Parts: sequence; structure tokens; C-alpha cells
Amino acid sequence: MSLLVVGSLALDTIETPFGKVDDALGGSATYISTASSYFASPVNLVGVVGGDFPKSGIDFLQSRNIGTDGIETVADGKTFRWGGRYHYDLNVRDTLFTDLNVFKEFDPKIPAAYTTSKYVCLGNIDPVLQRRVLEQIERPKLVVGDTMNFWIEGKRDELLKTIALLDVLIINDSEARLLAGEANLFRAAKKILALGVNILIIKKGEHGALLITGSTVFSAPAYPLENIFDPTGAGDTFAGGFIGYLAKTDDISVENLKKAVIYGSTMASFCVEQFSLDALRDLTYLRIQDRYREFRALSNFEE
Repeated sequence: MSLLVVGSLALDTIETPFGKVDDALGGSATYISTASSYFASPVNLVGVVGGDFPKSGIDFLQSRNIGTDGIETVADGKTFRWGGRYHYDLNVRDTLFTDLNVFKEFDPKIPAAYTTSKYVCLGNIDPVLQRRVLEQIERPKLVVGDTMNFWIEGKRDELLKTIALLDVLIINDSEARLLAGEANLFRAAKKILALGVNILIIKKGEHGALLITGSTVFSAPAYPLENIFDPTGAGDTFAGGFIGYLAKTDDISVENLKKAVIYGSTMASFCVEQFSLDALRDLTYLRIQDRYREFRALSNFEE
């Protein structure tokens, strides 16, 4: 089924204890659409870039059969740039710079051909813009949204309006606690579900992820990796694998949601093994399936 991804496209400068890359392809929409392209078809992307965005970035997206007609190019503008430095504990990160550039004025305009998308994934952007996207979509079957501390603290009222329109909210554990004002994740989840969202996924980094509905709690483990080079984009890659699998199967039953969480975790585990999107560029169906089966065994999850 058709999948629409809306979010940022960026050029990242990333430093970890294992190396550094400059102007690497990044942004929430880039990671989400790349991960989801291994499952769903068509995947269409809406975002904005400057005239400095490399043609190789667009070529890569198109090589994954990702529709790029919704990418606006501001010829005399600069692409969103972000820089970060990770410590040996890769959960600790220093933001070196954030230059929004053309993304500061981003006003998503959905091409007519994308307005009938049945599955929609809203990357981490202003909740007002997330709602503006949904106003342009005709009766989507499933809407997945992401957010972050910046919006929880700075635009809480607008965020709450947006959450009420989502089917699935994906956030990490610290964001869940902040949003709900609860230290206990399960009490936090109960409060968040009461905001109107039907399905909550709480990412817990190296401790896996939780899928929580009004009647279900499912815990997926993290994959035990020996080498983690760059955690940038792992959460967006999770979201892409999750919604990509749902769009592929066109099944949003609880049991299939559990499978989608495992597929999301599978894709995220590949993402962190190399810088930027390098580990996602040349995956094969067999590699994804092999790791999915390993994940399923770790979680004692039976189909």
C-alpha cells in the first residue's frame, strides 16, 4: 500500500569515538523512507532542501524507488545542517550546531498524487506542520507520528492537538516521561493513550522497545551488537521499518503490530553499524529476514 513520509532532509556532521563524517546524508524523512522502502511500495517523500543538496542524495533516494516529486528545492537556500559528537557511551551526545536554513520556513505541500496515501509517517517536525500535512490527506488508514522534547516543552498545546489525530505515536522513554509527567513508564503510557492516540511505542535504546495499546503490552529486545558506530537516525529507521512492514502487509492487527515492531528494531540494528545511511544502502531481503528471525527468537515471539 502507498506510504507517505514527511520530515527533514539534512546534511550531518557526525563525530563518534570511531571516526567522523562531514555532510553525510541525514534527516528524519531520509531515514524513514529508506528503511520503509525495503517493504512498502510506493514510498513517497515530502521535504525541503537547498541548492547545496547533492544530486547524489536524490539519486540514492530514487535508487530505492522513493518518490521525490514532493521534495522542494530552494535554489538560493542552504539545506538543514546538524552536527553532533557522541561519547564512548553512545547514549551521550553533544549537539555541535543546528542550522535549520531552508527547513526553518518549511511548509509541506503534498502533491496531488500523494494525497490518497493510505499510510502516513510524520517525522519529527513542528506539530502544527504535522497537522497541516494531515489536512491534505484523504482518509489515511494509519498515521504514525514522532516528536521530541523540544516540541513537548515548547509547543505542548499544539502537540496535544496533533497527538489526538495520530493512530500511532513513537517516542523514547525520556520523552514519554516528560510528556506524561510520570517517572513510571507504564503510568506514563496510560496517560499518553488517554490523549487520544490508539497505539504507543516507547523506544528504550539498548533496552529495546515497548508496544502498548489499551489491551496489550509487548516488549521487544534490542539486538546484541558488537559494533555500534553511529546511533544517528536509529529511531527514524525504526519508524520506517515499522510502518513499511505495516504498509506492505496492509494489516494493523495487534499480532501484526508486534511483527512490525520487530521489523523496526531489525532495521534500526543495521542502521547503527555504520555512519549515516551507509548500512542501509545495500541490504538484501535475506539479510533482513535472517536478523528478523534472530530478533523473534530473542523476544520469544512466535508467528
